[in-house]
Amino acid sequence: MAELLFKVIIIGDPTVGKTSFVQRYVNDSYRRDYKMTIGVDFALKVIKWSDNRTIKLQLWDIAGQERFTSMTRVYYKDAHACIVMFDVSQRATFQSAVKWKKDLDTKCSLLDGSPVPCLLIANKCDLSHREVEQEEVEEVCREHEFVGWTETSVKEGLMIDECMRFLIEEMVNKHAEIDGLSESFTARRGDGIRLNPDSQKSTASGRCSC
Repeated sequence: MAELLFKVIIIGDPTVGKTSFVQRYVNDSYRRDYKMTIGVDFALKVIKWSDNRTIKLQLWDIAGQERFTSMTRVYYKDAHACIVMFDVSQRATFQSAVKWKKDLDTKCSLLDGSPVPCLLIANKCDLSHREVEQEEVEEVCREHEFVGWTETSVKEGLMIDECMRFLIEEMVNKHAEIDGLSESFTARRGDGIRLNPDSQKSTASGRCSC
């Protein structure tokens, strides 16, 4: 069985939900009392992509304080894709998301010199209080060349698997462009994803105008 290994880094300010996101995706579990990540944590997710294809995801959960250190270059090295996460109820974390993206783009790129594909995630959409509107997220997504964005609720498990499926498709297609992967492995390139603006509980996908 053919196998691909992809490194995905998850970055963003402290307390936006990065560790909870990884645990929800890998173990389908959620806790309120995760300890703050120091440096970087690792997790592995194995996905059966097709009858004869397997994908291993190496997830790097990078501490929110690391943007202010010189270690991010080491953590970013050889990344195939990135998730930049912010908390919709904390505007400062949204503003920092742009800084995280810029930090990545100045320190890391793919083998062909192109930027690492980044998905922008607006977490905690289950909260009634929000300080960031969808129009603002779309504008940042376009301006800073994210491959797409979506709202998520790690607590409720909303849009976690869907956004990761989208990111895997991006990695598989980019890998095919760079290394010449067989057509049987490549995925149809989907649209950018986001929640239906009319319903935070909806899992309908729409096109992000990035």
